Amino acid sequence: QVQLVESGGGLVQTGGSLRLSCAASGRTFSNYAMGWFRQTPGKEREFVAHISNGGSTYYSDSVKGRFTISRDNAKNMLYLQMNSLKPEDTAVYYCAGTVHYVAKSRIRLETTYDSWGQGTQVTVSS
Repeated sequence: QVQLVESGGGLVQTGGSLRLSCAASGRTFSNYAMGWFRQTPGKEREFVAHISNGGSTYYSDSVKGRFTISRDNAKNMLYLQMNSLKPEDTAVYYCAGTVHYVAKSRIRLETTYDSWGQGTQVTVSS
């Protein structure tokens, strides 16, 4: 499995921006489909965005048009650019990956991904 470490979280005001990063190591990153999830206390992890190993992207309806997922295979890095942040975006954000083929029907499922980072806190103040 690939090892994943997130960074870039923090405190930001409503309407502000943050860029999360996820550093991958241990395996050929370019072979991995990657995703971002988020979780608030007492709730299940929620799908945010996905990028295939070919670069196709998918987003949850709640972040579409505000967030952008991208990857730099040369640097073994995954990113999540978050703009127009809202208080409801407050959560711990996790990057996740899998080397297996991901059908569109499974992109949003937590169980699809077998490598996870430790998470980074994002807090959006109102």
